[in-house]
Amino acid sequence: MAGPLDGVRVIDLTSNFMGPYASLLLADMGADVTKVESLQGDTTRGVGPCRNPGMSAIFLHLNRNKRSIVLDLKTAGGNAALKRMLSSADVLLHSIRPKSMTKLGLSYEDTRSINPRLVYCGAFGFGQNGPHADRPAYDDLIQAAVGMPVLQSRKSGPPEYVATAIADRVVGMAATSAVSMALFRRERTGRGQEVQVPMFETFAHFVMGDHLYGHTFVPSIGDSGYARMMNPDRRPYRTSDGHIGVNVYTDRHWRRFFELSGHPHLAEDPRFADIHGRTEHIGLLYEFLAEVFETKSTDEWLELLTEADIPVIRMNTPETLLDDPHLAEVGFFVDEQHPTEGRLRMLGIPQQWSESKPELRFPAPRLGEHTEQLLTEYGFARAEIDDLLASGAAVAADPVRGV
Repeated sequence: MAGPLDGVRVIDLTSNFMGPYASLLLADMGADVTKVESLQGDTTRGVGPCRNPGMSAIFLHLNRNKRSIVLDLKTAGGNAALKRMLSSADVLLHSIRPKSMTKLGLSYEDTRSINPRLVYCGAFGFGQNGPHADRPAYDDLIQAAVGMPVLQSRKSGPPEYVATAIADRVVGMAATSAVSMALFRRERTGRGQEVQVPMFETFAHFVMGDHLYGHTFVPSIGDSGYARMMNPDRRPYRTSDGHIGVNVYTDRHWRRFFELSGHPHLAEDPRFADIHGRTEHIGLLYEFLAEVFETKSTDEWLELLTEADIPVIRMNTPETLLDDPHLAEVGFFVDEQHPTEGRLRMLGIPQQWSESKPELRFPAPRLGEHTEQLLTEYGFARAEIDDLLASGAAVAADPVRGV
């Protein structure tokens, strides 16, 4: 057994970032993920540096442990082939707008009649009971819609997006959680169901737990926004020779820090005596910390604060992270010899499991690499596969040249 989801068959009709991240997490946990692609392939096949066309860095990290099949779902043959595969699948995960799924004959009602045990999960832009139901959505749009750039601007000036696909990945994780819980319920009841994971609402839930703040109360008793999170001085602290990340947070942390920094009297200052006062005067504390940390080197502060049990860490760059001693010890970065892309540095599986340990089983697939293999596993005869390939309803990768 390779992972807790070993034996779970997932048909993956997603592309770009959000959906593939969800199916990646399922695949890493042992699910048998069939990545259904068009002839053009997932858009991320062309995003970032690559050694060969269609096998970019972004794609490689989002699609390991999956197998690729090319089906033209707009053809009768390709559409029928997918529906036949769904009859023995456990999960259908898609990021296609529901109206388009209905046009393809792949709505929940359509697929439930094929397989009533199917867990049908759609991760798309907006809830289907609202006015934005038919709109497309991408990470930047959802960040903007939820107000993330405004929250960022309160720290740094003009509105700006977070420098990672945070909405895509957060919603992808939510979709993985939804699929897992629906599978758990199916084990108890024997019935599948439809689960909708809209980006807008899911990301709003993620962000506004911090930032609804004063508007939590009716009528409001303050502004929106968790002040500490938005303070422009909430950043890594400059030392005499670098930067460190520090969280002086609890009452005990602050008393210890005031003592070791040579300012013990501040522990008795009512502005800083408890978390409520410190939150109200966080700007003053950030200024104070910034001044103090510049007086010693990074190594000196790491030793002092670690001894005092105050949370501290050296600030990495993406490059120095590659040599981080903790990540090296736990084996976070894994060297992989890809059959066509050569030696790659991949991300390990972060969790530790005492049983059903997940594994890196397959490298990211070439477009259509497993078309014939997957059709065979889903019960298609050789003659049926040949007919699908001859008609163009399915496409298989050439062993040397790809599709």
